[in-house]
Amino acid sequence: MKHEAIETNISLMIILVVVAISFGTLVELVPLLFDRQTNEPIAGLTPLPALALEGRDIYIREGCNNCHSQMIRPLRAETERYGHYSVAGESVYDHPFLFGSKRTGPDLARVGGRYSDDWHRAHMHNPRDVVPESNMPSYPWLFENSLDAAVTGKKMAALKKVGVPYSQADIDGAEAAVSGKLEIDALIAYLQQLGTLLRSRR
Repeated sequence: MKHEAIETNISLMIILVVVAISFGTLVELVPLLFDRQTNEPIAGLTPLPALALEGRDIYIREGCNNCHSQMIRPLRAETERYGHYSVAGESVYDHPFLFGSKRTGPDLARVGGRYSDDWHRAHMHNPRDVVPESNMPSYPWLFENSLDAAVTGKKMAALKKVGVPYSQADIDGAEAAVSGKLEIDALIAYLQQLGTLLRSRR
């Protein structure tokens, strides 16, 4: 039988598996490359300002995306708790994407503007001061470490090469925008802008 010949020939099996996976990839992914909803930013979306960009890097460095997703699924239970479901156009300038799937802590896709800067400061310094049942660790070093302003413009220039529309003025002004700021300032700037654009259009 033909299937027996395939199942007993490991080389042929590998070739056919690769063909099947390749075909599936073409069918599933290639159309997304030409879909406007996945490639075009939502109205009003702009690249992250210098301070928020540094905050995003701190968010990644500290592993925040390991416990907090940034993707609200289009399910009633999700949207009632977190707000409008996530759309691809919100993330077209994100490199890398921080959608995530694990929720040790709540989803942060719409956290921007929900709490004050002071609340975020208290939360990052000792989460149990504001959320007694929290198991999130404290991040006291964010209140001590200053940003390296000399590298922010270089980050923007690199992102510009992969399609993020930073202007030369953005790049030139990046050092001044973050000079003298602490890491906690940057992280809060990043958190406070998450999801605010789409929420304001509802």
